[in-house]
Amino acid sequence: MTRHDGTPSVSDHRVFPAQSLAAFARAYPETPHVLRHGLEADFRLSLDSLAQLGEALPGSSVEYNRGDLPIGVDGKPGATGLTIGDTIRNIATCRSWAVLKNIEQVPEYQALLMGLLDELRPAIEATTGELLAPQGFIFVSSPNAVTPYHFDPEHNILLQLRGTKVMTQFPAGDARFAPDRVHESYHLGGPRELPWDDALLADGTPFALEPGEAVYVPVMAPHFVRNGSEPSLSLSITWRSQWSYDEAGARCFNGLVRKTGYRPAAPGRWPARNRAKSLAFRAWRRVFGSPN
Repeated sequence: MTRHDGTPSVSDHRVFPAQSLAAFARAYPETPHVLRHGLEADFRLSLDSLAQLGEALPGSSVEYNRGDLPIGVDGKPGATGLTIGDTIRNIATCRSWAVLKNIEQVPEYQALLMGLLDELRPAIEATTGELLAPQGFIFVSSPNAVTPYHFDPEHNILLQLRGTKVMTQFPAGDARFAPDRVHESYHLGGPRELPWDDALLADGTPFALEPGEAVYVPVMAPHFVRNGSEPSLSLSITWRSQWSYDEAGARCFNGLVRKTGYRPAAPGRWPARNRAKSLAFRAWRRVFGSPN
């Protein structure tokens, strides 16, 4: 569709169809669900462009390691000896997993990220308020690679661009799947990887993704990912809300309190307010500094 002056209308550039935007608005922020997307082939998302992006990003924004892993790991997985550029260019055969973090540091990728989030912004801000700290992450994975069991502090939509994968999610905020002590350790500077037990699998919900599909992941929802038989390329668009920051602050507060011998109640999930504990932790940090 074009305007009368011949220029494209805004709808020509929409990546998420109206049905997916409506589904997102109904489910956000606590219910995982699959969306459709129309993010087509883009020079910014070719393997060569991504290899160059990985080589240009600071070291703190690049993570890559072995991909032939179990669901549960103890600490960070081992390295492969390859560079990030070689890992991405040879992803079909190098049995690796790579993530390029904070792609918004590069103007071309910031435009990509913000264009996608602007489509979602009305539904986000109508529910959880101002969209904060937008970030983008690109995942490049070898066939059958596994991203071990973990959680993340952001609201997240993972868009599948190439290959297939299955993300298995578990209920957020349920201590059976991520104990409170692990939440507290993470927010106070510990690892994001979670302890795994095969008995948990029966309560997971698998989301099988093909190119053109995406899945929403609630804040701190435990999950693991297993790729299909081809190389996989995914784009994760994330944001924070004041609620997510308060949940994190409340976990930090609880971690400090637990060290004194008390057993604090876990923060509430949306729409519960965790403001008091979050403010208490901020006050403690101003006086004593970072607990890390």
